[in-house]
Amino acid sequence: MLDFLKPNKENNIVEENTQNLKRNLKEDIKILKQRFNVPTNVDFVGREIYNKQLQKKVFVCFLKGMVNTDQIMNHIIHPLIKDDTTIKDIKEHNLNVEDLIMGKNLKKISDIKKISESILKGYTIVIVDGEKQALSYETTRFEHRAIGKPVRENVIKGPQEAFVESIQMNKSLIRKQLRSENLVSESLDIGVRSTSSVTMMYVRDIVDPELIEETKKRINEINSESVQSIEILEQHLEDRSYSIVPSFLYTERPDVANAFLMEGHIILLMDSSSDCLVLPVTFWSIFHTAEDMYQRWPYGNFLRVIRMLAILFASLTPALYIAITQFHQEMMPPDLLLAITATRERVPFPALIEVLLMELSFEILREAGVRVPTPLGTTIGIIGALILGQAAVQANVVSPILVIIIALTGLSSYAIQDNSLNFMVRISRYGFLLLASIFGSFGIAIGITIAVSYLATFKSFGVPFFAPLSPHYKSSGDTEFRKPIWKQWLRPQHVFPKDDVRRQPVKRSGDEND
Repeated sequence: MLDFLKPNKENNIVEENTQNLKRNLKEDIKILKQRFNVPTNVDFVGREIYNKQLQKKVFVCFLKGMVNTDQIMNHIIHPLIKDDTTIKDIKEHNLNVEDLIMGKNLKKISDIKKISESILKGYTIVIVDGEKQALSYETTRFEHRAIGKPVRENVIKGPQEAFVESIQMNKSLIRKQLRSENLVSESLDIGVRSTSSVTMMYVRDIVDPELIEETKKRINEINSESVQSIEILEQHLEDRSYSIVPSFLYTERPDVANAFLMEGHIILLMDSSSDCLVLPVTFWSIFHTAEDMYQRWPYGNFLRVIRMLAILFASLTPALYIAITQFHQEMMPPDLLLAITATRERVPFPALIEVLLMELSFEILREAGVRVPTPLGTTIGIIGALILGQAAVQANVVSPILVIIIALTGLSSYAIQDNSLNFMVRISRYGFLLLASIFGSFGIAIGITIAVSYLATFKSFGVPFFAPLSPHYKSSGDTEFRKPIWKQWLRPQHVFPKDDVRRQPVKRSGDEND
C-alpha cells in the first residue's frame, strides 16, 4: 500500500460525505443519477418540471416500490404543474415552492449524502434550480401483510393482535393501547452501506433518563455495513455476546410491549421486523407470559407453577436419570430398579450414550419440524414417532423408560414460551447431563450452584438478572407469583422509574369476606 495515496483517498471520502447541492439543477441531477446508477437502475424516477408561478425548473425524484405514488401525484406533482396561482400573488405574498406543495413531514436538506439516504427511506425529494436546499417529503409506503394473530405467544383470554413488518403499523398498535402524550418515539439511523432506522419508544415521565442515554449510546456505537432486522440489532446490543443468557425480551405482542412501557422499560422497533425488543429484562420478565395476567390471579399463579416445573423437568430429568441409574440405585424402590434393569438388559450402549442418542434424535426432529414445509409436517411426525417410539425400543437401541423421560423432557421444553429461555434450558441440559455422568447427583448440585451463581452476576443494561428478588428491590409483587391486579400499585424499582407508584392503594368493599 503506497502511503502517499492514503491522504488523497481519505480526502475524497470526506469530500463525498460533505458534498452539498451545487445550486445548479443540471449538475445536481447528474450527481444524483450517478449515485443511483441511472439509467441501469430503473427504479430511480426523476421528473423535471417547469413551474410557471416561480418561473423556475423543479426536479422531483423518488424510488419506485418504496413510495405512495398517489400521494406524490396529488400533493407534489399536481400542485407544481397546475396554474391557478398568479405570479402577482406569489410576489406579493413572497411564496416559495414549499408553499405550493402540501406534502407531509417537510425537511430541508443540502447534503447530497443525506438526500440519498432520504430517497432510500422512501422520501420524495424536490430540488429547485438555484436553491441551496432540497425539500424532502415523507411519502413512504411499503407493502406488508395484514395484522394477524400471534404465532408464538398465543393466549386464550386477551387481545389477538400481533406486530407486522411495518414500523408505522406497529407504532399505531402500541398507541392504540397506550394513549399518552408522554409516549415518545425517537428514530436513530444505523448502518453504513445500507442505512436502517431504529425506533426507540418509552414513556418520558416514567423511564430512567440514564437508561435512555445508555441505549442511544449503544445504538450509535454500532459500526456495521447494515443492520437488516431487529434480530440482528439484538446481537449488536446485547451485554455478553458469548453467553446463553438473553439480554432482551423478544415479543410479537403489542399488549406485552405496552405493559413493559408502563413499568419504565424501553422498546425498540425496526421496519421489516414483526417483533420488538424490550430492555432491560430480568429472569421474571422472560418467565412470565401474557396469559398469566389475563387470567384471575389463582389461575395465573397455577400456570406459573406448571411452567416452573416444566423448566426443572426440561433441565434436569435426563441428568437425574443418569445419576440415579448409574450412581444412586439405592434411591429407587427395588421393584422399579429391577424393571429398569430388565428393560436395559438388552441395550448395548451405556446409559449416557443411550440418552445422548435420544436427545440428539429429538433435537433433529424438532429442527426438521420447524424447517419442513407445512404439507410435510404430518410425515415428520410419523417418522419421529417411529424413531423415538416403539421401533427404537424393539431394536434394543433404547429402553422404554428412556422414551418416557425424553418425551417428558421434550413436552416440558414446549411449555417454555420464550424462545431465548427455551434455548438456554435446552443447552444447559447437556451440561447437567455431563456432570451427572461423572459425579452423579453431586455433579447436578455443582451444576445448579454454578448456574445460579452465574445468573446472579448477569446484568441486562445494568439491571441484575434476578432482580427484584436478588438483589432485593421494591416491586409490585409480580415475580414467581403475582398478587391480585389491584394490589400491584408499585412499579418495579430495579428499572429506576421516575414515577414509582401506578396509583394509590385503596380499600375495596368485599375484601373482608376473602
